[in-house]
Amino acid sequence: MDKELRLSIGEEQYEQLVREAQERHEDPTVYAGRVLTEGLNRARFLQGCADFLSTPGLRDEFALRFGPAETGTSASAA
Repeated sequence: MDKELRLSIGEEQYEQLVREAQERHEDPTVYAGRVLTEGLNRARFLQGCADFLSTPGLRDEFALRFGPAETGTSASAA
């Protein structure tokens, strides 16, 4: 079930949100909800990756199957 959430953002951020929604021919409220949902899903995915890789033994098993983890921004974000 959908829940309602009220947020306050600055005028500049609101204007940017409206511009981006118009560029995509979307209602600003729908666009804002989609952007928020995508951001939260990404954060949950990255946290899940970090939890997986921090589990003893799984990091080595993952490396054997898919190759060693890269060191860089994407690896440190997880």
